[in-house]
Amino acid sequence: MKKTAIIAGLLSGFLFGVATPFSKLLLAHLNSFQLAGLLYLGAGIAMIPSIMKTGGQIKLLFSKSNLVRTSGIILFGGLLGPLLLLVGLRAANAASVSIWLNMELVATAVLGVLFFKDSLDKFTWIGVILTVFAGVATSFGEGVSGLTSALLITAACFCWGIDNHLTALTDGATPQAVTFVKGLMAGIVNLAIGVSISASSIAFNIVAAALIVGGFSYGFSIVLYVISAQNIGATRGQILFATAPLWGVILSYIFFQDSFHWTHVISLLLLILAVVVINMISHKHQHTHEMLEHIHYHKHNDEHHDHSHDDESINPAKGHSHMHTHQSLTHTHPHYPDLHHRHKHE
Repeated sequence: MKKTAIIAGLLSGFLFGVATPFSKLLLAHLNSFQLAGLLYLGAGIAMIPSIMKTGGQIKLLFSKSNLVRTSGIILFGGLLGPLLLLVGLRAANAASVSIWLNMELVATAVLGVLFFKDSLDKFTWIGVILTVFAGVATSFGEGVSGLTSALLITAACFCWGIDNHLTALTDGATPQAVTFVKGLMAGIVNLAIGVSISASSIAFNIVAAALIVGGFSYGFSIVLYVISAQNIGATRGQILFATAPLWGVILSYIFFQDSFHWTHVISLLLLILAVVVINMISHKHQHTHEMLEHIHYHKHNDEHHDHSHDDESINPAKGHSHMHTHQSLTHTHPHYPDLHHRHKHE
């Protein structure tokens, strides 16, 4: 699953990276609330085909065990995060904002260690530090207005850091179900606020464009990130997601002819190095897994997934998602803090 998780994380970063320059264009016609609402509605709408097949899993997100997590995902990831981002985006060029977004990685790492049992080895910490340096280097080229934007975007990143861990730990529902609920509820609230404070109507072509960007850059991107985070941990998944600025910067230069600055080159090189470093894992010790029943995307290629299927339509050789049971197991192997390895260390 490591290969699948890495590919999913990189694709997630690509899809989200292209959202920054397109959002900059759309902000010329929409206020921040309107755009945030339409982007998340687009994400929710994109999940409808999948939800029609597994709609019952939405109820699990509001079960007693998941209600607090789901509420936090909607509040921090769907409402506060995108709003702070779009306000910050108005005050700085899109290329720099794309790189500042990697502060989400730092927030995810810090919150993970302090609150979410996310064990980070030396290589992961090196990746986090490299990302911090990338953000600092970028801020030197922006001046005071850039600092204001950086603070707003940093706040957004901490909101998304909370969202990342809550999403990675949400059990019993598919990534599509999580994305649908967050997109629909956050989209409705943000759009309602945006329409109420706007004196003009929104053109149909602008609505359509925002929904399309939201479907791809938020909807499918979130699903891919969840798959990655559930299999290699929220922080490592976030480092892969950190490739988003590579695409955001490139498109920002193409669309806006943003001024080229040497700090962008340094930042991008540091980000590339960070992605390479975190693929070297050194975390290994004996640990015990308690009996567990849950649902997530998996393959039958490790000691944790040796169960059989009553449904003959499921191909165990391919990646799939369904409810399954893990028996108690004690063993030693290199591992990430995925859904199966959120244990405490002596």
